[in-house]
Amino acid sequence: MKSRHFIHALCVSGLLSLSTSQAIANDLPELTVYTYSSFTSSWGPGPVLKEAFEAVCDCKLTYVSSDDGVSLLNRLRLEGDRTRADVVMGLDDMLMPQTKQLGLVQQHHLDLTNVPLKPALNWNDSHFVPFDYGFFTFIYDRNRIEQPATSMAELLASNASVIYQDPRTSTPGQGLMHWIQLIYQNDAVNAWRQLSGNTVTVTKGWSEAYAMFLQGEADYVLSYTTSPAYHQLVEENDQYAAATFSEGHLAQIEVAAVSAFSQQPDLAREFLTFLLEVDTQSIIAQNNWMLPVRSDVELPDAFNSAERSALSLSPDAAEENRREWLRVWRSAAGR
Repeated sequence: MKSRHFIHALCVSGLLSLSTSQAIANDLPELTVYTYSSFTSSWGPGPVLKEAFEAVCDCKLTYVSSDDGVSLLNRLRLEGDRTRADVVMGLDDMLMPQTKQLGLVQQHHLDLTNVPLKPALNWNDSHFVPFDYGFFTFIYDRNRIEQPATSMAELLASNASVIYQDPRTSTPGQGLMHWIQLIYQNDAVNAWRQLSGNTVTVTKGWSEAYAMFLQGEADYVLSYTTSPAYHQLVEENDQYAAATFSEGHLAQIEVAAVSAFSQQPDLAREFLTFLLEVDTQSIIAQNNWMLPVRSDVELPDAFNSAERSALSLSPDAAEENRREWLRVWRSAAGR
């Protein structure tokens, strides 16, 4: 009996301790970050950044993920003022005008003058802060392709098989749409028809497309010039390479902002500041496999070949023409 009373006392004590711990945890403010699924995956930067931020913020960070940046924006638009989001992370620069027009984000009120952002970004936006960037390209397998395409025109004229992402749901897919429009302009419909003949499939997001490519489903996949760095540094494998096109490449800047409906706006701004710290930028680059927006971040040599000759497209021009360019793509690609 004494033993049973002792065990009962231990159980009660344990339950009280657990209850107290939970109460303490529940008292912590919660920061909810909406982002995309590859960022929050076990191999992405999300888990590491969560641990690092929680160590300094005296808060709980919770991720809510969507398939891709465009899917993320669609979710925010549907939720409106019912959203749980405090931070919106993973849209890109081309989606900024639409997001502002919808009233989904608020000004960050951060002074970035002391942050050594790369001059090429020319950043001065009042609502969004950049956290990484990269150049769109097509990735190929050196063991499969001996002479890769050196231009978009050469790729389209070839019989090489291609996988890319849907521009209605994916920021890389929209990036390809913008890229083709910049190169071909009024003749973009014919470029899409050529590409359609080589297309294996159009996926909803980046992860699905890249996984299919790695399984040997296509000769090329739409991705980023930084993608080979992952294979070199993590897998010690240099068989995957990024094409360099003579027409130039389009850059994508990924951005974060404070939700217009945030319940923790001060904590959200603290998180934006955290994203721009040197250590955070290094973590993002080597786990999200993109380039850092700071000019003072040292990276392994595998990133040295990621820069490309950049084509220029303003976010306002992308917003103004998006519906028409999507119509051209759908009619030519049969989607």
